[in-house]
Amino acid sequence: MRLFLAMLLFFCFCSHIRPILGDVGTASSYDPPYLPTKCKGYDPEQFPEDGYFVAVSDGLWDNGAACGRRYQMRCISGPRRPCKAASIVVQVVDFCRNNPCPSTILVSSKAFNAISRFSRAKINVEYAQ
Repeated sequence: MRLFLAMLLFFCFCSHIRPILGDVGTASSYDPPYLPTKCKGYDPEQFPEDGYFVAVSDGLWDNGAACGRRYQMRCISGPRRPCKAASIVVQVVDFCRNNPCPSTILVSSKAFNAISRFSRAKINVEYAQ
């Protein structure tokens, strides 16, 4: 019986540990207008159908090679516990227009709302290509 309880506790503890997906950075929401982009200009076909896309800062931009890359990402922390449990896949469509960029990744409003409870928060995220 003790062995069973020990295994049950171990399983419960381990099921709450989430694996690290990759790099850690910051994310903020960005709002329309989304066109033009640095990747494909005024082409509306560049956006994924689900509306989950991002603009990236210098560290990920890679002189434009980032265009079209897909990243799995999730919120890991932020002010007032903003994180939802969701993990999403986003596609790079743009380079951050602000200098300096306010976050590692600027996330479309729809994608940001899928991972954060607060639309105006700056959150910490894990992301991997």
